[in-house]
Amino acid sequence: MAHKRGKKYQDAVKQVEAEKNYSLDEAVDLVKKIDFAKFDATVEIAFKLNVDTKQADQQLRGAVVLPNGTGKDQTVVVFAKGDKAKEAEAAGADFVGEDDLVAKIQDGWLDFDVAIATPDMMAQVGRLGRVLGPKGLMPNPKTGTVTMDVTKAVNDSKAGKVTYRTDRDGNVAVPVGKVSFDSDKLVENLETIANVVVSARPAAVKGTYVQHVSISSTFGPSVNVDVASL
Repeated sequence: MAHKRGKKYQDAVKQVEAEKNYSLDEAVDLVKKIDFAKFDATVEIAFKLNVDTKQADQQLRGAVVLPNGTGKDQTVVVFAKGDKAKEAEAAGADFVGEDDLVAKIQDGWLDFDVAIATPDMMAQVGRLGRVLGPKGLMPNPKTGTVTMDVTKAVNDSKAGKVTYRTDRDGNVAVPVGKVSFDSDKLVENLETIANVVVSARPAAVKGTYVQHVSISSTFGPSVNVDVASL
């Protein structure tokens, strides 16, 4: 059965020209204007890329610190021991541990947004793959979350680092801030992630790489963005 959208959504859709590709500035202003959530909604950008994700060299994965943050306080856990555990605590990590932290997560605790690990902890953390992997929380060197520089990793996560990766269909969706952000701050965040995705074009891709881009708020309709304006 088709999901019937509410009246507020229908009213919002009427303000979007479905066939139009808006400039980034126009798209941001429109997404802010038509948002109707009763909370400070998250703004997200979605890219449809011409990549074959069955090929390992065409899968995108990485992280970028948004210049204006995400508007969300990130709860950060760090798997580390000894001096590195002390360093993580000093940097402001919310939870730091080793086997005790692994056991806590195995028991079902997942009340955090980012997981960071030092390389020597990955044997233990690897046991959590089936829990953390599907949630996108598994520490990974490509996103800077398996590192000896735990201070930088914690600081970046707290400052508004977002991770991006292609799904099976070659889509990349990334949160870029809140509806309450000034338009210019959202635009700056959007340009930052767009530059990263565009410059990560795999060498094997032929033809048009970025096929479609849209932005939306949590409950609002998506607004198409002119790729040339990125």
